[in-house]
Amino acid sequence: MLRLLGILVAVLCAIGAAVLTWPAFFRLERVYPIAQLISFRSVILVAFVVAVALALLLALARPVRRFALAIATIAVVAVVANVAILASRGTGTETLPEKTASSVRVMTWNTAGAATPPETIARIAVAMDADIVALPETTIETGEQVALIMRDLGHRMWAHHTENPATEWDAGSTTLLISPELGEYSIIQSSSNGTSNTSTVPSAVAMPISGDGPIVVAAHAVAPRPSYMQHWRDDLQWLADQCAVENVILAGDFNATVDHMSDLGVDGGTLGRCHDAAAASGNGAVGTWTTEMPPLLSAPIDHVMATDDWTATGSLVLGSMDESGSDHRPLIVQLEPAD
Repeated sequence: MLRLLGILVAVLCAIGAAVLTWPAFFRLERVYPIAQLISFRSVILVAFVVAVALALLLALARPVRRFALAIATIAVVAVVANVAILASRGTGTETLPEKTASSVRVMTWNTAGAATPPETIARIAVAMDADIVALPETTIETGEQVALIMRDLGHRMWAHHTENPATEWDAGSTTLLISPELGEYSIIQSSSNGTSNTSTVPSAVAMPISGDGPIVVAAHAVAPRPSYMQHWRDDLQWLADQCAVENVILAGDFNATVDHMSDLGVDGGTLGRCHDAAAASGNGAVGTWTTEMPPLLSAPIDHVMATDDWTATGSLVLGSMDESGSDHRPLIVQLEPAD
C-alpha cells in the first residue's frame, strides 16, 4: 500500500513539475493559479534545486530511498529544463551597442504614478538617448514635465497620452513620449475614448501622420488578479491584435511574461507578429518587477516588442534604479531597421 502511495505521489510530482516547466503544453499558461506561479520561473528553478537537495537527503533513509530518488530525478529534469529555457532567453547584458544613424532606442518604465519624480525619468531617458518612452501609470502632467526637462537637457520629445477615467489613481493614465525625429504622431481616437483598448488600465496607440516612423503602442495590460483573469486574457489578445500589421513597436507593462503569450503569436512572433526584443538580445529572463527581488528572481513582465521591420541589437534592464520609487525596473532596447 505504501509503495502504491509512493508511486502515486511521484506521478503527481512529475505532472506538477511538467505543468510548471511547460505550461503551454497543457494550455494552462493563462489559467489561475498557474499563470501567477510561472511569472517567476527563476524562483521555480530555485524551488526545484531545493527539492533535489531535500530528496537526496531523504534518500539516505533506506525505507524511502526509491521514492526519494524518483523525486530527485523528476526535480533534476525540471532543473535542467528550466536552466535551458532561462539561458535561451538571456540572463542579462550590461551595455547597449553604439547608436547608429538609423537606430531607434525604446524605453519603457511603469513609474508607479507619483512614486517616480519627473526629473528621474527625464534624466534616465536622456542618458539612454531614448527616441520612444512608454510610461504606464504616468499622467500627462507628469509626462509634460518629463518632456520639458528633456528639452532643457537638449533632447526634445512630444508628449502623448491616453486615460481611462473609470480607473482611479495614476494607473488610469499612460503617457508616451516620441522624438520629433520620428515624425508627427497622433493618438488614435479608438485608443483614447475606450471603445477599443485594454480593459482597465489604458494603452496608447500612436499613428504617424507625417514621416515614415512606425506605429507605436504604449501598452498596459491589467494585472492577472483572480477577479481580473478574463480581462487580463482579453488585454493580451488586444495587444496581440495591435501587431497584426507591419511596422509596429509595442512597449510597456504587459503584466505577463513570454510564457503567458504562448499561442498568441502569428508567423513566428511572440505576440501577434511582434517579437520580444529583450529575449532576442540577451535579457529575456531578467525581471523588471518587482524591485523588492533581485533581477534574476523577479518577473520579466515589461517588454519592448517589434514586428519583422525591426531587429533588436541590444537591451538593458536598469537594476540601478531600484530605489527610484517605482516597483518596476526600466527596460531599454535598441532597434535597427531590418535589412
